Amino acid sequence: MFRSLVRPVMALAALAGLGAYATIMLRGPQGLAALSEKRQMIRSLEEQNADLQRDIEAKKRLIERLKTDPSTQVVELERLGFVHQHDTQFKVPGQHIGPAPTAARQANEESEQHPH
Repeated sequence: MFRSLVRPVMALAALAGLGAYATIMLRGPQGLAALSEKRQMIRSLEEQNADLQRDIEAKKRLIERLKTDPSTQVVELERLGFVHQHDTQFKVPGQHIGPAPTAARQANEESEQHPH
């Protein structure tokens, strides 16, 4: 009688052990939460990669325009602070020399200095 009772109890204990192990593994640091976090990270990295690919393509188009379009070259040179052939540029010692401010940047700087 004892032997007939031992086998089902051992099977039940093995099933309980497997259930406990599965629960610990699924809820532990390598479980479902970690899997979900890794999937979210993959999604985020894929989005960043797509953004970088778009930036690369935009820069390639700009480079092509700079190679072929003189008006684009002029606009880019002005943005970088270079002056036209007969313009005068004054350099004040001790001041940072940067690109010439655009109208939008000047408006932003004025609004920051004089808040309404």
